[in-house]
Amino acid sequence: MSLNETPLANRVHIGIFGKRNAGKSSLINALSGQNVAIVSHTKGTTTDPVYKTMELSPLGPIALIDTPGIDDGGELGSLRVKRAMATLNKIDAAIVAIDAAIGLDETDRDLLRLLRSKDIPYVVAHNKSDLLDLPPQTDENAIAVSAKTGENIDALKAQIAALTKVGDPKLRIAGDLIGAGDFVVLVTPIDKSAPKGRLILPQQQTIRDVLEADAVAIVVKEFELRQTLASLGKKPALVVTDSQVFAKVAADVPRDIPLTSFSILFARYKGFLARSLEGAVAIDRIKDGDRILISEGCTHHRQCDDIGRVKLPRWIKSYANKRPEFDFTSGGEFPEDLSGYRLIVHCGGCMLNEREMRYRRGLAVDQGAAITNYGVLIAHMQGILKRSVAMFPHLAPLLERVDRE
Repeated sequence: MSLNETPLANRVHIGIFGKRNAGKSSLINALSGQNVAIVSHTKGTTTDPVYKTMELSPLGPIALIDTPGIDDGGELGSLRVKRAMATLNKIDAAIVAIDAAIGLDETDRDLLRLLRSKDIPYVVAHNKSDLLDLPPQTDENAIAVSAKTGENIDALKAQIAALTKVGDPKLRIAGDLIGAGDFVVLVTPIDKSAPKGRLILPQQQTIRDVLEADAVAIVVKEFELRQTLASLGKKPALVVTDSQVFAKVAADVPRDIPLTSFSILFARYKGFLARSLEGAVAIDRIKDGDRILISEGCTHHRQCDDIGRVKLPRWIKSYANKRPEFDFTSGGEFPEDLSGYRLIVHCGGCMLNEREMRYRRGLAVDQGAAITNYGVLIAHMQGILKRSVAMFPHLAPLLERVDRE
């Protein structure tokens, strides 16, 4: 991935839902102006949610998610519908496609009620309206369109754009912590799980954010850090490190230089940092046999010393001096039932959008499970948590309360 490409997690996620043969795939092709989805008269052509990344005016970079028909039947069909419904947890807006000649039925109305309950903005697209003698009745949440002729497709785009408001445009990864001309040192061990010749995504995105702040990004490996700091001639405004080498970097960076990790920056970027601080101290109450879920948002190739499946469990057992049980999830997998877990340790979420991270955090909170983040937990276990979040003074009262508990 180049630095100019918009990561999937930073794209507006729009799900397209509807019954089989409502014309969902045809609508995707019409919206994109390309034949990106397979169109067939055979029911059930789309069997799994499929992501189509594209630029869609006036929204910009989006991820359009084509989902299986919500009226699919049988044992396999029920699994397809369940996967389609799971997509609701990660979308910013929805298009509900219906056949204009048939209109809304109870299956469609159930979906609309579910969208409203989840506070997901939506528009109902009465597709195939070109086949009707009279246009279908619509309201402010609906529009008559034709994927075949292109009728009202631009209006549908505009209606979705008006509904979609994603994230805080002022929220930055690191850019608000630094000024123009500042030096920022990024400590990036060569990650064996990253594709050859590439940095991992959090490192790429942080470099881009530093450059957009008109600051200077200095990228080093952990064994080059001390010499680099000595030779700069100017104190860095910030040092950001990979969490796996947090302890070594903390020892090498003078106390008067702000220090944090990529994972902690991403916890803040995803609106997850305060909850992570509260969750991290749950490790101090872990007992033998407690269940801990370690969840990663990506599906990278696992190495023999993988941080999620090997290092974190080892560090947790060593710190707590207990023998908890570990479960692991990756990618889009995340259990709905978290009640059996004492602690959930989540990655920074660079591959997950803001809505899905809110959903996962909300599930944990609602079920009474402590949830934290890789970097926050590692900093806590290594005794450097206060230092690693000192650049966020609004968190100081929370840290004091957590310490008392």
